[in-house]
Amino acid sequence: MKTRYLTGLLTLAMSIAIGFSSPAQEKKKKESVGTTINKTAKKVGNKTAEVTVKGSAKVVDQTYKGKMAPDGSNVYIDGKNRKYYINKKGGKVYLKASEIKTRPVN
Repeated sequence: MKTRYLTGLLTLAMSIAIGFSSPAQEKKKKESVGTTINKTAKKVGNKTAEVTVKGSAKVVDQTYKGKMAPDGSNVYIDGKNRKYYINKKGGKVYLKASEIKTRPVN
């Protein structure tokens, strides 16, 4: 009887010890410095491209007044009367007439 009691108690103690120690052993995977620099450089490059293209679009092309793109940004009209907006990476995305929304007045 004592051995059975001790065996059960020992088994319970071991399962509790293993249950508490396993999450402590898990480590978060740290990103290397190179990976962090690459991600940051990509973000900076995309933002620079976006600002550059938007600046040139404001100078060269017309802004479609009272209208907005599906993501809520300005819609521009180029020299060939095509409507487009500039995405987060600085690329021109041409729109169909059905994709252009009316900008709410606030």
